Amino acid sequence: MSGPHMPAPDAATLKKRDEIVADMRIIVPGEGVVATDREMRAFESDGLTAYRQMPLVVVLPETVAQVSRILKYCHERNIRVVPRGSGTSLSGGALPLQDAVLLVMSRFNRILDTDFANRAVVAQPGVTNLGITQAVEHAGFYYAPDPSSQIACSIGGNVAENSGGVHCLKYGLTANNILGIEMVLMNGEVVRLGGKHLDAEGYDLLGLMTGSEGLLGVVTEVTVRILQKPETARAMLIGFPSSEQAGQCVADIIGAGIIPGGMEMMDRPAIHAAEDFVHAGYPLDVEALLIVELDGPQAEVDHLIERVEQLAAQNGCMTSRVSHSDEERLTFWAGRKAAFPAVGRISPDYYCMDGTIPRKELPRVLSGMRELSEKYGLRVANVFHAGDGNLHPLILYDANRPGELEKAEDFGADILRLCVEVGGVLTGEHGVGVEKRDLMPEMFSEDDLNQQIRVKCAFDPNHLLNPGKMFPQLHRCAELGRMHIHRGQMPFPELERF
Repeated sequence: MSGPHMPAPDAATLKKRDEIVADMRIIVPGEGVVATDREMRAFESDGLTAYRQMPLVVVLPETVAQVSRILKYCHERNIRVVPRGSGTSLSGGALPLQDAVLLVMSRFNRILDTDFANRAVVAQPGVTNLGITQAVEHAGFYYAPDPSSQIACSIGGNVAENSGGVHCLKYGLTANNILGIEMVLMNGEVVRLGGKHLDAEGYDLLGLMTGSEGLLGVVTEVTVRILQKPETARAMLIGFPSSEQAGQCVADIIGAGIIPGGMEMMDRPAIHAAEDFVHAGYPLDVEALLIVELDGPQAEVDHLIERVEQLAAQNGCMTSRVSHSDEERLTFWAGRKAAFPAVGRISPDYYCMDGTIPRKELPRVLSGMRELSEKYGLRVANVFHAGDGNLHPLILYDANRPGELEKAEDFGADILRLCVEVGGVLTGEHGVGVEKRDLMPEMFSEDDLNQQIRVKCAFDPNHLLNPGKMFPQLHRCAELGRMHIHRGQMPFPELERF
């Protein structure tokens, strides 16, 4: 199903575009400018594939100086810019615009420094998440945040979305593992925040940038914290007769003061899809499965495994299995990490949601999602970071059936409203992008949003960086005193939805 197409650009627009393309080729010579429809088609969407839009031109710089010149050029000519990393964003955060330069950072793909004494790695933003761990694992170190897309997602994109992963429960999100960044502002100015030191003076601008979704600046270098691998790490597979019992077990484990290295949950549809895809040895006669990893000194891990087994038994677990080798532990995680592509084998399309709730509300929210599934007549598979309450419901639909995408979107919106209702938030790690933008008023008042947009105005007063993302349609910064939110409006009608 394809959305409406815009009419062909007029002669004046084509002339302006030709000038921009020619100027971009001067700034980034060689193969750094992509301008034909055929070549740009690869960049028309990010991981939120329901929305697609061809960019004005795609530019792939290789140096900080080139990024600075591109942004300064666009700033002086009032040209919009959309930054993009690996394009794995699931919220439309890197979705192009028809009148915007798509600034792709994938050629910034080198690790610049590994400093074991300071336990830090300096990397360019195009380095993959997993690439950082691979660069230091020979010395017994690793980078803790590990999103399921870690083999492909870039560290710059992780900063933009404040990405998490299965080990974020104990070791934190990207925000807890970033020490410093280099960034370029919209006017071309190069700025450094933080460094290898543990804390920086002044305002926490590094915290402000982490999770800013490309609205405030373009990251050109990232300094991350690396950790030593724990002495022992063992994973448990615990099966339950209901998702509610599994959810209660999660709450009981945390309530007992146990902080696992990772604690993930999958329901029956996700279990079966992952097992058929990876053959990780998951039990198929359970309604919910917990994967609990405990790490640290061996004596401590052995003790905690016993305590978790007791808590699981109190919640009616049907099966429990503990890994006895690192290979077996990684196999347990392989199914969970491959859950998204595995679900793609059982449905023509799926819509991956992202919301976060208080852990104690897991049983209530899971029950509510079942009711919503019946209401909309669409199946849902649940795969999520149970330990920190970050839900990732996968709504299964068929885009070839008229109206099913709209039903999936409405279903997803109701899930997020439920998250907010129980005291949670609209996102945990995927970001707002265009997907949740018009739901922001469900969580924030108009005054709240006005305050947030003032931050945007301080960095980018002309709204040239990644416009149309995160915030409902707003007036310009000069009119901030009488700003109004227009709910449910798409500021860029040229957007195609598929």
